Amino acid sequence: MPTPRSDEIIAALEETWSATAALCETLTPDAWELDTDCPGWVVRDHVSHMIGTEHGLLGTPAPPPPDPMPGYVRNPIGEGNEAWIAARRDVPGDELAAEFKDVTARRLAQLRSMLPDQWTLPGWSPVGEAPYETFMLIRVMDCWVHGQDIRWRLHRPGDRGGGGERIALDRLSAGVGYVVGRKVAPPAATTVVFEIEGPDPRVLALKMEGTRAVDLDGPPDSPTVGLRLFAEQFVRLACGRQAPDDVLAAGGVAFQGDAALGASIVRAMNFMI
Repeated sequence: MPTPRSDEIIAALEETWSATAALCETLTPDAWELDTDCPGWVVRDHVSHMIGTEHGLLGTPAPPPPDPMPGYVRNPIGEGNEAWIAARRDVPGDELAAEFKDVTARRLAQLRSMLPDQWTLPGWSPVGEAPYETFMLIRVMDCWVHGQDIRWRLHRPGDRGGGGERIALDRLSAGVGYVVGRKVAPPAATTVVFEIEGPDPRVLALKMEGTRAVDLDGPPDSPTVGLRLFAEQFVRLACGRQAPDDVLAAGGVAFQGDAALGASIVRAMNFMI
């Protein structure tokens, strides 16, 4: 019997995968080939990546990696992703859409059949050894973000305010302490507040204690700097989908207090691989 947390994960994956599958069924041949904000990838590559990862989790052997490896690939995980993508580069879009529906349906059946202790079993994940539950939370975030990558390019908003977005924002919000404390490292006692607007709004408040950024229970009345931005902008910055200076020039983040510090934080916000 699944655990309460695994039920949440399965529901979020089903919701996000269903939304992406429905979108894919409407795409024209030209739409599959449009460039996206994910470096080097067109729309089809996001779908091929999700297909490949779920095939791998079902035990399907990976295809051989491309040779040469594209220059935009920066790490071993990216190399693994690229093997599945290259193998599907010439597959028609409607076939990709059908394969996506098939493999995600099989993965949902697999997840629903797992026992509680399988969800807590440590194993490989993109963030190092972790319980399978943690890996699947990362899968929700990854699939939701890639679905949004497609939607942003096509100007087709959707899959907002549900379990996928909630889990994705939870995972990405957990990284702001690293951004502020390690990458920017402002002086002790500096306070930083993120106001993230959208269907799942949230406020993240941090304070530098020594060399660490620790979470506060609530925002201070007068933070050193406050950053207000939409969830879409937060996700795109965290995942490296937009150049920070372009976002700043376009006024994509509003600041309260020390705007120079705020700009430094925005420039450091890409922490996802």
